[in-house]
Amino acid sequence: MKRAILLMAGAALLASSAIVLAAAPTAQMKVAVADTGRPAADTARDENRKPAEMLAFAGIGPGKVVVDMLPGGGYFTRIFAKAVEPGGRVYAYFGTQYDARLKTQNKDPDNQFADLKQTYKNLGVIHGPLPQFVTPEPVDVVWTSDNYHDMHNKAYDMDVSVVNKAIYKSLKPGGYYVIVDHKAAESTGDDVTEALHRIKESTTKTEVEAAGFKLVAESNVLRNPKDPRDKLVFDPSIRHHTDQFILTFMKPRH
Repeated sequence: MKRAILLMAGAALLASSAIVLAAAPTAQMKVAVADTGRPAADTARDENRKPAEMLAFAGIGPGKVVVDMLPGGGYFTRIFAKAVEPGGRVYAYFGTQYDARLKTQNKDPDNQFADLKQTYKNLGVIHGPLPQFVTPEPVDVVWTSDNYHDMHNKAYDMDVSVVNKAIYKSLKPGGYYVIVDHKAAESTGDDVTEALHRIKESTTKTEVEAAGFKLVAESNVLRNPKDPRDKLVFDPSIRHHTDQFILTFMKPRH
């Protein structure tokens, strides 16, 4: 509640800028991260990804309905499913472009997260074109981590503005669209999404606000000033240590 008040106050008082927040994780958020059902490969990344702090920043707690858009292997999906108990739900949203890539790897997209759904009874899986993003019910949070830049790449062949507008429609008034991504230098061209798998923070803000959202909060928890921001994110010298921005956009209540 305290965080929500801060967000709303920031949106009202700082119309064109956001407040930098470092919300403290609750006990339940820490329990969600400590879930023994999480694979070792995931927990090994916790030091760098700081999931408890991310939950706190996004306000993901009991009773919330959350979408993990382009969830990859489910690192955040598992954590969200525990964090929203009791009464909350999580949807893992796989875009059809992602499904096509799975098929090239001889994986069946229709069975994605079948094992997770057995473990986390509040988890649903959605497959659909990202430009037609839609959820079975209005949701509190749409989250995407290190994927927003991908939607600009040729392989996805989509209009990002259409995706953002579709997400806007699926959120409840006052709901949040949270984007985490690898930061590109502001001097780079727009092709940086393809070349380095990064995106300019200014580009992200401009595009999302154009869909009707208001930027209400940002976090420095994943910032790394030592990242030169001119290397491919998979470069061994910087992998898992990139400079990342975290932005929360709100769908206005009125």
